[in-house]
Amino acid sequence: MKATESAPSHNPTRLITACLVLFLSACASLPDDVQRTASYAIADIDGTRLHSDLQDVIDANPDKSGFYTLMAGEDAFITRWALIQQADRTLDMQYYIWHQDLTGSLMMHQLAEAARRGVRVRLLLDDLDTAGKDPTLRVLDAMDNLEIRVFNPFANRDNRLDDMLTDTARINHRMHNKTLTADGIATIFGGRNIGDEYFAADSELFFSDMDALAVGPIAAEVGSQFDLYWNSGHAYPIGEFYDDLPTEQDIEYYHIRADAQLELARRTPYAAAVKQMKLAQTRHFAELNYNWSDWVLAYDLPEKADGGKPDRDVLLAPKLKEGLDAAEEDLLIISPYFIPGEEFTDYLIQRVADGVRVRILTNSLLSNDVPAVHAGYIRYRQDLVEGGVELYELRADLGAREDAGSDAVESEKSSLHAKFMVFDERWLWVGSYNIDGRSTIYNTELGAYFVSAEVAAGQSKNFDEQIIKYAFRVELDDDGNLQWVTRRDGVEEVLDEEPDTTWLQRVTTGTLKLIVPEKLF
Repeated sequence: MKATESAPSHNPTRLITACLVLFLSACASLPDDVQRTASYAIADIDGTRLHSDLQDVIDANPDKSGFYTLMAGEDAFITRWALIQQADRTLDMQYYIWHQDLTGSLMMHQLAEAARRGVRVRLLLDDLDTAGKDPTLRVLDAMDNLEIRVFNPFANRDNRLDDMLTDTARINHRMHNKTLTADGIATIFGGRNIGDEYFAADSELFFSDMDALAVGPIAAEVGSQFDLYWNSGHAYPIGEFYDDLPTEQDIEYYHIRADAQLELARRTPYAAAVKQMKLAQTRHFAELNYNWSDWVLAYDLPEKADGGKPDRDVLLAPKLKEGLDAAEEDLLIISPYFIPGEEFTDYLIQRVADGVRVRILTNSLLSNDVPAVHAGYIRYRQDLVEGGVELYELRADLGAREDAGSDAVESEKSSLHAKFMVFDERWLWVGSYNIDGRSTIYNTELGAYFVSAEVAAGQSKNFDEQIIKYAFRVELDDDGNLQWVTRRDGVEEVLDEEPDTTWLQRVTTGTLKLIVPEKLF
């Protein structure tokens, strides 16, 4: 080797320059001249099975929509499965996360089967979780009647770190909405993504969550907001990132492999657990005990992902604040990620001073699937408790669940993922919104208010009667320091530090609390 060829290794400046040139040359840009054909929700649903099933009960409750809350993960899976199987004309879905695990693969298989029988399927995925999934998504997108778009995509499909480093401001905006709408008459919205941990099928992690199945006019409203996202400039057809198309053999291989996975899935413990659920025995959606109510559907517009400071009419947060202001006696907030900030902390304390009982359930350090979020939350914990807010943190060691059968999959760790509120034991908010800066500033979110005295009062009563067995009550000791109280195996425990954690976990979280800007949580 000549001396001149080895010279760069002795010249740091030239080496850095060369690396920078290589790095920048690897950066990709989003496709130009995107072929994005506009499409919209199908209004004509007469003659579909869901229309025939539900129209009589909808007609019996004019100007109302029916709401049925889904707490158990197995029930949430069953309901989605049934809606996809019974759809005859159209399926519209938007999700933040869609795993390729047992339940996620089964759901994807059912979408392909729906498309094969002539249902128009539109699937909009936030692009943050699609890394490595393009081959499967492209094959599905190549099928007749099935189209997949990704929201606010990474330009570099093979090395997403490039986008994170060079296009951070754009990439930081994500679509967190979660909806599934079938034939314009039934919809599911709430906190769940698609994956085993959300449907009680994961032996390592179980997310306590909540969705609402809704039938009637609200389904068309959810469909209209889906159209806004589907047709927005932030939604890119997955095929726009590739020059070649999947072959017919690729599609056929997918169907063969997916059919085989379905046969294996039918023999899993999870399949046995699902069959034990009462909802699995329900043959018609009209048989469910809906709460018929007025409603308010609220969501961020897709323009929120443009960045900058959007107008108030683009945002969900002001509408959520209106609901909080309307509570007169009681406010129950369930939020897995809870970083209220100074302003909202003061607001909650003032609500207590005004005579409103405020209860909050969030994750403990050990149950939080994003420990860094806990670092943001603990900045406000002392003030909240001192201000009279009743604060609880979910335990991670809950084990078997009372709402499932004997074959239920038991998980090693429990975590809170539900995002809902109960107002005055009479009405509820169910959605995707976390009480944190990310939901307020960066993510797009969706949820709905509806009245259900039965569900609202039941949630409130159950919280008071059972929460001490599932969570730590955060309170002050005689010296004004925080302590954690729970009842485990019938015995009351009082702890004086973050429960069930190691010294290293506590130090790490304490350090993050000091150094990480809150807007990054």
